[in-house]
This record gives sequence, C-alpha cells and structure tokens, in this order.
Amino acid sequence: MSKLTLQFILLGVILVFAQVIVFNHICLFNVGVPMVFIYLIIRLPITLAVNWVLTIGFFLGLIVDVYSDTYGMNAVACTVLAMLKRPVLRLYVPREEDLVRPEPSMMSLGAGVYMKYLLTLTLIYCALIFTIEAFTFFNPLQLVLRIIFSTFLSMIIMLGIDSIMTPRSEKRL
Repeated sequence: MSKLTLQFILLGVILVFAQVIVFNHICLFNVGVPMVFIYLIIRLPITLAVNWVLTIGFFLGLIVDVYSDTYGMNAVACTVLAMLKRPVLRLYVPREEDLVRPEPSMMSLGAGVYMKYLLTLTLIYCALIFTIEAFTFFNPLQLVLRIIFSTFLSMIIMLGIDSIMTPRSEKRL
C-alpha cells in the first residue's frame, strides 16, 4: 500500500470517529450540525477511478449510518456527493491538468476556487441529508436554516482540517 492510501484510511477512521463521537452531538442554535466526515470524499484524488470514489462514498456513509442510527440516509447522500464531486470540480477548474496535486486542497486549487468547491459540495450534502431526514417540506424555514448553518459550520471545520492536512513544504510555496 502506498503512503497516500494509508493516509486516507487513517483520515477516514479519524473523521468517522470524530463525527460519531463528537460532531453528531453538537447542534448550534438548534439548527447547525457539523458534517465533517464528508471531507474524505471531498479530498479524494481526482485521478481515482469513479467506481472507487462511489464505493468509498457509499461505505463511508454506511459506517456513519450504522453508528448514528440514520438508516441509510448518509449512505445515499455520500454516494450522490461522490457522484457529483468531479462535475462540481469541473465547474471551477475546466482542465484537470492545471492542478498542482491530484487531491483538491487550498494549495492545489487556490483559495478562491477551493472555497467555492468546498461550499458547493458541502451545500449539496447538507441539502440532501436534511431533506431526506425531514422527508417533508412542512417547515421550510427550519429546513433552510439547518442547511445553511450546517453548511457554514461544516465548511469552517473542514477548512481547519485542510490547513492541518497541508504539508508544511506546500504552505511555504
């Protein structure tokens, strides 16, 4: 196994445990729940085959579902997120050859592009998971508030994780 593969496996284990043990129990203003485990899907290399990305997304969501008693909601949302990862990246980076590294990050995409990429994918995931969870549009204001607060809370935490994950040699460039 390569060093990169081991890093992603370790990152996945840490993010799933953090999500299940810590972040599922945080609810700011009774609407914002951070969803940080999706950072693994967002950070997967672009060179990885689509079948692998979908499989990793499904099993990552399934593992969180098992420990959170959410009955497949995260598995569906993570699979859709994994499916939309490459098209969303192509919205902001037309040519994949322009990337410095195969993993999308602040250093490889640039701050502006990465923020838009991260915001788009996090918003898609939060909209999917909370719509599936509510399964109704009975209280649309509450649903929209949950999506917006959770998106921004998740994004802030994932930006912090990204700054930790970026090697020091890249930060100096």
